[in-house]
Amino acid sequence: MGGHGLARIAGALVLAAGLLLASSPACTNEGGPRERPRQPATGSSPFTGEQAELDRPVLAVKVDVVPSARPPTGLDAADLVYVEPVEGGEVRLVAVFAARRPEVVGPVRSARESDIALLAQFGRPALAFSGSAPELDPALREASLVLLTEARTGRAFFRDSARVAPYNLYARPDELLSAAEEADASRPRDVGFRFGAAPRGGEPTSRRTVSYLGARVGFDWDSAAGRWGVSLDGTPLTLADDRRAEAATAVVQRVRVRRSSISDVAGYPSPIVETVGEGDAVVLRDGRAYEARWSRHEESAGTSFTLPSGEPALFAPGPVWIVLAPD
Repeated sequence: MGGHGLARIAGALVLAAGLLLASSPACTNEGGPRERPRQPATGSSPFTGEQAELDRPVLAVKVDVVPSARPPTGLDAADLVYVEPVEGGEVRLVAVFAARRPEVVGPVRSARESDIALLAQFGRPALAFSGSAPELDPALREASLVLLTEARTGRAFFRDSARVAPYNLYARPDELLSAAEEADASRPRDVGFRFGAAPRGGEPTSRRTVSYLGARVGFDWDSAAGRWGVSLDGTPLTLADDRRAEAATAVVQRVRVRRSSISDVAGYPSPIVETVGEGDAVVLRDGRAYEARWSRHEESAGTSFTLPSGEPALFAPGPVWIVLAPD
């Protein structure tokens, strides 16, 4: 083969090598490394004990469940739900989302002073709410919260024309968190829960009810589903999609409740729930009730639950409901 033939072959090989490098997924046309798609960090959720993406921001939403507000929407996607007392002996929910988010959640209602200390253990979560008493606004702005209201997030909220105000405000969690990105809402972190096999002992329990002045919150054990069905005022809490609200673990956390200097429009003083401190608790899981103690020594710390033996009160993996019940 002549010199010109060898040159042509060498040139073809160089060209082929260049094309191969240019098409390589690790390189760009400029020869530099190409950014690979980021794989989400996964592991055991600190909120549910289940496998989940751990780099999703934490979103808390205030949800009303008085009779006029039922049925609520989106609670079946919550990792964790707190039941807190409000004015007039009624209750309101703080639904916490991280691993999953529903398309819509609501009806969304106003924030309370209790929310500030309660949510501090999550770092700096986003909080979606309809508004607050003017006297509470300065404290909310200073709190470790990303505040998301209808006035601040625009299209993330909408009104349902089939409902009457104030029970007609709903939110789209994906759009809420898009608005919260610049504010850097915290990712899931340890809030004190421990998960594992059911401990020995416990009292066989098929039903547990917590009574407030104007509401009753109940849990009924469904052995077939392996879940506690949630009830309000003696009636199953059915969601907008006709499914019943459920929990793998339900906790009755006895707390001190005191009066705030803030009152609602009807003149009822707002209760303040003290979630920093310690007290008695009952952990409901697997059809049994376990006497326990809760402890939280500062707002930035999580809440631990321990058995009389001193061992952690292990929760069943899955969604958790915590009822903040007056001591």
